[in-house]
Amino acid sequence: VKTASVEAIQPEASDEDIEAAIDRFGPNWVVKDDGLAAGKGVVVTKDRAEALEHAKAVLAAGNPVLLESFLDGPEVSLFCLVDGETVVPLLPAQDHKRVGNNDEGPNTGGMGAYSPLSWLPEGATERIVTEVCEPVAREVAACGCPFQGLLYAGLAWGEDGPAVIEFNCRFGDPETQAVLALLESPVAQLLNAAATGTLADFGPLSWRDGYALTVVLAAEGYPVSTRTGDVIEGAEPGREADGILHAGTARNAAGELVSAGGRVLNVI
Repeated sequence: VKTASVEAIQPEASDEDIEAAIDRFGPNWVVKDDGLAAGKGVVVTKDRAEALEHAKAVLAAGNPVLLESFLDGPEVSLFCLVDGETVVPLLPAQDHKRVGNNDEGPNTGGMGAYSPLSWLPEGATERIVTEVCEPVAREVAACGCPFQGLLYAGLAWGEDGPAVIEFNCRFGDPETQAVLALLESPVAQLLNAAATGTLADFGPLSWRDGYALTVVLAAEGYPVSTRTGDVIEGAEPGREADGILHAGTARNAAGELVSAGGRVLNVI
């Protein structure tokens, strides 16, 4: 399976070493903060100066920097429940990470997602499971540490099929909102089966017909300089049945619903 090649730069690196590392990548740079950054630690750019500036800012803050080769093609997120070597995929989804229209602006934790992906070739999910997720499950089991839980494969689908960008051991926001909106099988029972070693006996998953789309409503200035405390109307808790999910909301002293984070609401 194709994966992004990666090079790490440590905080103690000299300016000459940093620039030399930057020059080993491009003309599309992927520069990552190797630390917790609330989904905003990645810069993807064709501008060498911007890539270098982000790398130096991360290093100055004391975190290592990861440089990755750019993987061409649209992104695909595939969540799989795993129980040892048993892998059960959910529907694939696509996340849109940039804050502006037309995929412009800085990267975020995700501004919206949809599922399923009609443009994916027939058999694509099965291929990702066979080539990517099942080998990972087998390998960690062979190492004596079988995994039980949610394996999230972040992929780029290029001319040669899937290429791995990243893995996570959790559901991903906001793709999860779209995927679970279509799942008819009881999600609690599915998670319990993975946790109790009975996933192989769960049976085929049941899905609603159609598509699901989630759009993130973000705070003013997100992700660069987030403004909070703005009053929100029309999204009172309890309206989840209408497809409004709260992510970054709170009550002010007057009891009004206000923004309290960068990504405030998900509307499905």
